[in-house]
Amino acid sequence: MLTDQAYTGSGDGLVLAVSLELAAAKWKVAFHDGRREKPAVHTVAQPQAAARLQAVLDLIEIHKERWSLPTDVRIAVSYEAGQDAFWIWRALRARHIDCYVIDPASIPVERHQRRAKTDRLDVIKLVINLRAWLRGERDRMHVIRVPLPEDEASRHLMRERGQLQKEILQHQDRMRKLLATLGCWDAVDQRAFADRLERDEVRCHDGARLPRELYERLRRECDRLALVEQQLAVLEATRKTNVPAAARQRCDALARLKGIGEVGASRLALELFWRDFNNRREVGSCVGLVPQPYDSGESQVDQGISKQANRRVRALLIEIAWTWLRYQPDSALTKWFDQRTQGTGPNRRARRIAIVAVARRLAIALWRYLKDGVIPEGADLKVA
Repeated sequence: MLTDQAYTGSGDGLVLAVSLELAAAKWKVAFHDGRREKPAVHTVAQPQAAARLQAVLDLIEIHKERWSLPTDVRIAVSYEAGQDAFWIWRALRARHIDCYVIDPASIPVERHQRRAKTDRLDVIKLVINLRAWLRGERDRMHVIRVPLPEDEASRHLMRERGQLQKEILQHQDRMRKLLATLGCWDAVDQRAFADRLERDEVRCHDGARLPRELYERLRRECDRLALVEQQLAVLEATRKTNVPAAARQRCDALARLKGIGEVGASRLALELFWRDFNNRREVGSCVGLVPQPYDSGESQVDQGISKQANRRVRALLIEIAWTWLRYQPDSALTKWFDQRTQGTGPNRRARRIAIVAVARRLAIALWRYLKDGVIPEGADLKVA
């Protein structure tokens, strides 16, 4: 599984560094070989993505010839993570070109109140940071691990499920508010509402019939709601069979623990545990549940958790942490939480702070459970 983009080669070799500043209309491309003062900057504006990438490859060959670089010179390309995701990375790696996807928030910027910011300046800064990163200055930027295509595609299963559920609630809430304007409090969260609307059994507060315009609008809302519910049912019926085998094993293993349901296990397996972690610190950092202190001189401030990386996983871990306390009362994590919050009384803020720590410890425990088969201390498995 090729997900680690760490550079392991020599930093003293000749490298042609290339950086891309991506936009919808055009790309800025910067080139630097380390032997000149300023990088060369070009613009490619072909309408098609494939043609635009080919234009970048043509510029690479032009600069290799113009700067008298060896034909086998190492080429390193970087671009910031964004809406283009990882297709550029995969296209370049297929051509045996090293590519690095950068976390935009990790690039140092000037702290002046008013600083110049253009695509040209950004791509120049990116190519300079790339060369520094290749020399070993790892604080210049953070490189993102790229998932395999099947791991990235399988995420859409749970994300679409959440979107469909959200749309169902939106349709129901919209119909409920429309009826409330006429003093009608009929329940709209049941499929029988469409039948009662069709039979003209939904009336205003005084028993009068609904206005024709509102009636037609509610019918259209019911049709859209039925379509979304049908799509959700189809997705639920085929979700398990569409999950890759390796991910399905992780889902089943997590679902065997009390306090973790099938949906939560699937989301954790597809969103978080698709990648390999080297230690517990990487797990906590990946979900953004690590503390961010501010300790400078006499100023010592706790800024809370970093809230970096995948916010879906972070919110899910908080939810699972609460259910873990309920369904795993004898586990070491629950006892640790009870000990920390003992004596706080009705202080809910203390519990909300402590649950974040439980979520981080739980993520680490689940990682060890999947990696080494170590069941979290004191945890119970579901009865088969």
